[in-house]
Amino acid sequence: MLFAGVSLGVFGVGMVATNPARLQIVTSAFADAPNGADTCRFIKVHDGDTIRCGTERVRLLDIDAPELPGSPKCEGYRAARAWCDFDTGYKSRDALREFLAQGPVGLHRQGKDKYGRTLAVVEVNGQSAGQYLISLGLARPW
Repeated sequence: MLFAGVSLGVFGVGMVATNPARLQIVTSAFADAPNGADTCRFIKVHDGDTIRCGTERVRLLDIDAPELPGSPKCEGYRAARAWCDFDTGYKSRDALREFLAQGPVGLHRQGKDKYGRTLAVVEVNGQSAGQYLISLGLARPW
């Protein structure tokens, strides 16, 4: 069986073909989930507390994860208040990727932050991604 997949997340459109004779067009990065959350179909993990769902930037509502190198929060006077443990930042990001790969990703939106990102509890199989990272010591409650 031939598999070909293309994701055009910038436009919120994706094509999935498991058989060249059958082509499914997906017009949204989201699907409705039975528990009232939206299920994110196209996910990119930025760091331990920020993902993209299609073109939507999503900040995990319930945690703060360490920064990655290059973060402006780790420069100048802001560095005194930021969590700039880069090694743990990489571990947090990688653990979030692995967690989100375990099943459908649900978003429970709660508003927007000052940077325009959606604030949401992000979950897989009913478990909060934020609480998972906290349990590993890779994030703090926020």
